[in-house]
Parts: sequence; C-alpha cells; structure tokens
Amino acid sequence: MDLNMSVYAFSLIVTGKLYDRYGPKWVIVISTLCFSLGYVLISTVESLSQFLLYYGVISAMGLGGTTIPIFAALVSKWFEKRRGLAISLALSGACLGQFVLVPVFTSFVLHYGWRTSYVWIGLITLVVNIVLALTVLRGDPEDLGVNPYGWEDTGGQADEAEAGSTHKEPADLDLSQAIRTGSFWLFLVVMFICGGGDFLVTTHLVPMVTDYGISPSTGGHMLAWLGLTALAGILISGPVSDLIGTKIPIAITFALRVVLFLMVLKYHGVVPFYVFSLFFGLTILVTAPLTPVLVGKLYGLSYVGILSGFITTVHHLGGGFWAYMGGIIFDRTGSYSLAFFISAIMSFVAVIGMLLVREERLGDVDL
Repeated sequence: MDLNMSVYAFSLIVTGKLYDRYGPKWVIVISTLCFSLGYVLISTVESLSQFLLYYGVISAMGLGGTTIPIFAALVSKWFEKRRGLAISLALSGACLGQFVLVPVFTSFVLHYGWRTSYVWIGLITLVVNIVLALTVLRGDPEDLGVNPYGWEDTGGQADEAEAGSTHKEPADLDLSQAIRTGSFWLFLVVMFICGGGDFLVTTHLVPMVTDYGISPSTGGHMLAWLGLTALAGILISGPVSDLIGTKIPIAITFALRVVLFLMVLKYHGVVPFYVFSLFFGLTILVTAPLTPVLVGKLYGLSYVGILSGFITTVHHLGGGFWAYMGGIIFDRTGSYSLAFFISAIMSFVAVIGMLLVREERLGDVDL
C-alpha cells in the first residue's frame, strides 16, 4: 500500500504536466491502460514481488491520471462562474462510486473469487474510461471556439476596463514561478497538514476505538459514515467558495479539526467517536474541489494541472508520513493521544497559514 501511494503521489506531477501540455484525452487513455493492465495482472500474482510490481507500480502509475486532481483541473477550465459548484458536483462521483461500487465488488469477490474480480474491475474500467475519454471529454474550451460558462457575464466589464486602461491581466504562472510566491508555500504547508490528518484518521480510527472497548465492526461503521459525510462536505464547500472565496472555508475546516481532535482526547465512547467521525468526514474532501479553484485565482489556469498535481503530491506525502508516525507513536506510548494532540496543533497552524494566503491574482510583479 505504501508503494502504491508513493508512486501514485509522484505520478500526479507527471500527469499534471502532461495534461497542461496535451490536454486530458490521451492522459486519461494512457493512464487507464496502465491502471487496467495492473489490475488484470494482479489476477495472475504468485509472489509478493509480482504484487508490488502490478499493484504498487503499474496500477498506481495509471491512477495518477484518472483521479481527482486531473478531473478537478479539467472542470475548472470550463467554468468561469460557479466553478466551485461545478468541481464539487464532478468530484462527488468519487464519493458515490465508493459508496455504491465497494459493496458491489465485495459481493463479486465473495461469489467469484478475487482473481476473477480483479480482471473484471480492470476491464470495466478500461471500457468505461476510454469510451468517455474519446467521445465525451474535451480539454480547453478555447480549442473548440467557445467560452467557459459565465465568461460572457464578465466580458463586457473586461472590455470596458481594457478600453479605459493600459493595465493587462497578469500572465499565468507555471510551477517554477508559483513556487517563488509566499502563498504557494503557505498552501503547501496547509496541504501537508491536511494529508496528515486525513491519513492518520482513516488509517487508525478503527484500531483506536477498539482500544476503548468498541468492536471493530462498529469502528468500521464509523469509518463508513465518515466517507458518506465527506460527500456532504464536498457538495457544501464548492458553492460556498463561489460566494466567499476559498481561504475561509478551508480555514474553517481546520478550525473544526482542532475542536474534534481535542474532543476525542477528553471524551471516549461510542457517541463521541461517532460525532468525531461524522464531523471529520465533512472536512476530509473540502480541499479537493477548492485546490484548483484557488490555483486558478492565484496563478491562472494555463498550468492548473501541474500545480494541482504538485500540491496533491505534497498532500499525500504528508498523509503517508503522519499515518506512519501515528503508528510509531502508538507503538512507543501505547496510545494515540500524543498523535491526536500534535494533529490538533498542526490543524491550528493550518488555520493561520490559510488565513495568510493572498487570495488574489499573482503575476510576475509578485515574484
């Protein structure tokens, strides 16, 4: 699993850069071929080394071009107005897919075995993704001679401003330029902390509650509800960002995490842990639709793929690091209390960091 997530995290940078240069169609097609090939090959596994190659490398490489950062970047280019709402609706499919398909595939495994199931998952993914990529998905709307949704609403104002002033819109910034701005580094810190909290909770929630006499099945239900409330969080955050911007909703989610982490340090039991799971779920996917929105506001959309991919890579590195450290802390102390206390402090740091981000268009003059 660690190898899979590491390869996936770094593949986001590559697929993001390829997306910016060549558009989404062939990035999704080639990534799907890798992902599906990896899953079909898993059905033939006879050794650990084969599993690590097929699942940890091949399928992970394909996953980078078929998941949230790429599709969030794709949708962001088609909407000038209500961009947050559009991305939230698009990404809600990931939550619904997990909620619907995981039980279906689990049932399939029980009836037909895991080898056959991996073959069918790979083939179904191959057919569906490639058909959609070749027949439905389109890249930049300018390539088709159309404007993003909502562009006409502001076009007249832009023309008047241009006629009365020599001011020009700042040029879009690529990764090498964005990384020279303070807001980019602040957001990277925030996303590192975000990933740390996400992975710590999803990895250790069930074993943590069992330490207080709660059954593993009840812990599993808590984790399932956490995933379901993530859908509500993602559907709320996008529209809210259209009204008040991105920094305040993200800051609020981390302020809520501070409260939740401190709560479970003091209160233990079924009810407090269910409350923690439900409300933490609201925060866990908030940054998914808001990252490309914020990137577009700060640096333009020309390099939204590579910028969002790089940020998401940092998010996953933070997640892998803190999930691992959570286990180390438990082994050394016999409790998750210290890990959750540090997580509360880090979440507070994320609140401050997010509030310091300049939510305005940055250009060469800001470098």
